[in-house]
Amino acid sequence: MRSSNPAQAAAPGRATLLLLASLYCAQGLPAGLMAHALPVLLRQHGVDLALIGLLKLLALPWLLKVLWAPWIDRLASRRLGHHRGWILPLQAGITLVIGALALLSPEDLFSRQLWLLLGLLLLVNLAAATQDIATDGLTVRLLPERWRGLGNSLQVGGYKIGMLVSGSGLLLAIDALGWNLSLGIVAMLLLLLTLPVWRFRENRLLPRHDELAERSGGPGLLLRHYRGLLALPGMATWLAVVLTFKLGDALGSPMIKPLLVDQGWSNAALGQLTLITSLAGIGGALLGGLLYAHLGARRSLLGFGALQAVGIAGMAALVGAGADVPLVYAISLFEQVADGMSTVALFAVMMSHCRAEHEGADFTLQASVQLLLAGLVGASSGWLAQTLGYPALFVLAGLLGLAMLLVVERYFRHRSVTIATV
Repeated sequence: MRSSNPAQAAAPGRATLLLLASLYCAQGLPAGLMAHALPVLLRQHGVDLALIGLLKLLALPWLLKVLWAPWIDRLASRRLGHHRGWILPLQAGITLVIGALALLSPEDLFSRQLWLLLGLLLLVNLAAATQDIATDGLTVRLLPERWRGLGNSLQVGGYKIGMLVSGSGLLLAIDALGWNLSLGIVAMLLLLLTLPVWRFRENRLLPRHDELAERSGGPGLLLRHYRGLLALPGMATWLAVVLTFKLGDALGSPMIKPLLVDQGWSNAALGQLTLITSLAGIGGALLGGLLYAHLGARRSLLGFGALQAVGIAGMAALVGAGADVPLVYAISLFEQVADGMSTVALFAVMMSHCRAEHEGADFTLQASVQLLLAGLVGASSGWLAQTLGYPALFVLAGLLGLAMLLVVERYFRHRSVTIATV
């Protein structure tokens, strides 16, 4: 089930770390624009809330990318390299679209050209989701198993930094520089972040092994590809871990901000809290990656998962204590650090369940599975908070997170039995 290059055993070098950080930061830039900056700007220009809500639908390619991921693994550019051959044109396309938006008038873009804006953003999401398949596949191939935690630290941290720059940073820049120059800077940053992958010589460093790939494409490729993954020993048990590991976090985290709003926190105070805790989450992701290299998969998942459960349950202590700013910051920082650590551990082990020359699609399927039940559980959080109250919701979320660690333990026991009988 492991697909890292067997020749790679040492820690990844600076060039590799810079490459991965730049790729994931580049992914975060358009994501932050759409998730954080545009809803504010659209509303400021009087756009109807129902239309603003359509921005969520633009993320549909991220949910559907599992349907075309096998072709990203199968089809390759011999001149540019397999993954690089996808990443370079797709990232260039995203840069061109954002550069084009920077040339348009925001007054027109947010009124009579609104559907043009939504159409271009849909193209950006389609390109970014497809690029993500190739980027994840490249990451799996570049990193030996021991250092995949560190690689996922760069994934989580780089993505969050990109989102901060084009979300909060863009809103601040627009006030001083205006829409056109600010968005032009985002396009220039994307162009700069393309340089490491442009300089990366994939054909020389990561030669492709066509004998391990699917024999042919065609409409049957999707079924053959995922049937092969699901047939791997222990995969069903592992997918149960992927499906349930973040359920406690999914149940509790959507209600953190509403809790603080109900206790009188202003937009400015929440914005500052979000910025500081996001930076702490990046630090948690880096710490989790470094610890993963020493603790291994089992101890990292169990230990970081327990911290995640404690962090979300600790939010119950904030009910009625919203005026105690140091307490709010202390618990929020702990929760975000634990969340970063647990996410890195989960993604690192997901990489270990990717087959050679199937890395992008195998990782994509696991990531899609991880979102399935978490999305449904998260959707129920508001109703449960209203019915049970905030304290009961957060305690329930923490207990759910701890209970799901039994699934993790069952997986590792099952794996030990399988290895012993081979």
